[in-house]
Amino acid sequence: MRQLIHRIRNSDKGSVAVEFALIGPAFIAMFMGILQIGIGMQNYNALRGVSSDVARYAVVNYQTSNRLSASQLQDYANGRASAPPYGLARTRFSAAINVATTQRVAGTTEYTMRLTYRIPSFLGVIGLGEIPLTYSRPIFVVSS
Repeated sequence: MRQLIHRIRNSDKGSVAVEFALIGPAFIAMFMGILQIGIGMQNYNALRGVSSDVARYAVVNYQTSNRLSASQLQDYANGRASAPPYGLARTRFSAAINVATTQRVAGTTEYTMRLTYRIPSFLGVIGLGEIPLTYSRPIFVVSS
């Protein structure tokens, strides 16, 4: 019996498994966090791209004397966000476009655009739910 206890005490077999059991969960959580940040950055860039597309669409239509309403721009934003290359989920995306209450530049119409996306989180195991992401910008179109 003494030999068995002595052999178990001096053995280093299984030490790697014990060390991984202690450090592994933290390492995996950090890796998943980095992945989640990357997904968030991609979604933020998609919101910026959608806002640029909507602004461009509004300006081009105003130049051709096609006066779009805020709701038409909002519908365009919703359609553009779910289309390639952005591919944002319609159920997680919302766009709010309104005519600004105070027009800051004479001779223009200013719209305020606020895009929101709820990033799905796969870090629920560590208590992190979905992450709200918002991007806002003005759109100025020349009113003639």
